[in-house]
Amino acid sequence: MNGPVETVSDDTVAAFRRHPAEVMRLDRMGCSHPTRLSFLRQLLRRITAEGWRFDRPVWDIDARGVGRAVYRMTGPEDSLSLVAFAHDLPDEARSDRVIATAWDATFTLFDGTPDAADLDRLAANVPLQEAGRVTPRELSLSRANRSVRLFEHVVARLAAGQQPNPQMLRETGYLMRTTAVYGSGKFGAADRAMIAGRPALGSPFQAEMLSVWLIRAFTVDLVEHLAQLRGGEGAVPLAADLRCELGVGNSTGLGMAPFLVRHPVLLNNWMMAREEALARVRAQDRATDHALAGFRTALAAAVQNASDWQSAHPVQAAKLDDLRNGLARLETHVAQDWNTDAPHPWDGLWHWGQAHLPLEAQEALLAAMLEPHGDLIDGLAGCMQADEKAQFGIDGTMRVADLRHILRDHYGWAIEADFDDPAHCARFWYISEEKLEPRLGERFEEDGAARELPLDTGRRAAALWAALEDEPRDAPLARFLLAHPEHRLIVRRAQITARHPFAEIRDNLIDAQMMPIDLLRYKLALFGATRFDPRSDRWLRISLFQGAPYPDDLGRGDGA
Repeated sequence: MNGPVETVSDDTVAAFRRHPAEVMRLDRMGCSHPTRLSFLRQLLRRITAEGWRFDRPVWDIDARGVGRAVYRMTGPEDSLSLVAFAHDLPDEARSDRVIATAWDATFTLFDGTPDAADLDRLAANVPLQEAGRVTPRELSLSRANRSVRLFEHVVARLAAGQQPNPQMLRETGYLMRTTAVYGSGKFGAADRAMIAGRPALGSPFQAEMLSVWLIRAFTVDLVEHLAQLRGGEGAVPLAADLRCELGVGNSTGLGMAPFLVRHPVLLNNWMMAREEALARVRAQDRATDHALAGFRTALAAAVQNASDWQSAHPVQAAKLDDLRNGLARLETHVAQDWNTDAPHPWDGLWHWGQAHLPLEAQEALLAAMLEPHGDLIDGLAGCMQADEKAQFGIDGTMRVADLRHILRDHYGWAIEADFDDPAHCARFWYISEEKLEPRLGERFEEDGAARELPLDTGRRAAALWAALEDEPRDAPLARFLLAHPEHRLIVRRAQITARHPFAEIRDNLIDAQMMPIDLLRYKLALFGATRFDPRSDRWLRISLFQGAPYPDDLGRGDGA
């Protein structure tokens, strides 16, 4: 929802920007909610604005739900196709674990339109996932499992000419959940550099988001197809309102967590875009009727989402209580006490939220405040890419005094920590030999610390600070690093952070109390995920594209 834009100077906006020390803490990042800058929202806006067309040139699925299908997207410059393979998977073989070797459905996003030879090649490889091999013609590789109880319930009810139980749909939220969506060169697929210059795929994770969106269409088509074959003329399609409520589930573990540390410039750009958006909204001198109406609609949607959102995990259950109570308090304040005619009313609302709401509700408020200001902030999506190759050189001419100043400004939280305390270095990150995926070990209980990944940025910054203590303040870093090359990595990170202040998560990632799911939730919220449901402190389930349109809502070609 967009309305008239009030132009505000950059100098004015600067006064409303938050400091990275406030924003880049895991407790806040772990309360993130999707916003209109989330990657799936960017994708849907582009599809709508550019008039992409969709068709389904291949549908060869039998009554067991086994076969293949192709969903094709045709944009202004090129076409992309989701190739889906449906399988007959016994219940006892179904697993969301990364070590699984069979799934209910497997997918790849193909560059162009696959011919018969392409489909045969893909049929021999895509169902094998990691054990197969794809080529640079493929942009993503993914797999999904059915939500067995809901999937069968929906098929049975539609086959009988009835609609499924709405409450069951709301509680689960998806017919299938992906257990992996790989891109960026994994298993032979196209590397990110090969597609980054293409407008349709240039923004982060657009190939992956497009894959999941088309998987959502496949899941609904599949249940309707099976219902029609089972029920014949008496079968009915899924009602539009129930269809809209379905997303695609996802089970996600630690594999994605290190990404945020390994890509500091990208992290900076993601967070800066969001913070700039918030500052622009807060800097508005007045709230238009259009924006107020949009905000109230977004707030009502947040309240409904919090009501539908369930989790049995104690940490998330407590957060949900905070969210529901905070949103109730926010609704009352907006209805009774918020002076929308005061100067900078959005800033006044934000300050009230900071003072009276828990973090969960503060982050929900942020998302709701951004929602009605598309014309003001949507352009920031173009700032969320990063050319990281140019960012990793070390400036050896920098003086020791200058580096110490950077460390004080950006790593004070680490310098003050006592890493001799076992609780502050209790964990270590490593790569699983079996699945080649990141994992988190307990340093004093498990073997493997000798193979630790360099994700302990706080401990490294503290060690660098100590090592620089006796160095001449005017000495160049090149001389120091020649004698102490073990500090090269953290020196590089510190210099990057000096230029990109949101590049570093300002928390100890090896602390005994660190919650890995905070990392996961932040990144998944950027994707546009909802319904965060942790199953431990190291993996969780979410939903994508709930409430979003389907391809046939936006444009279907003649081949549909």
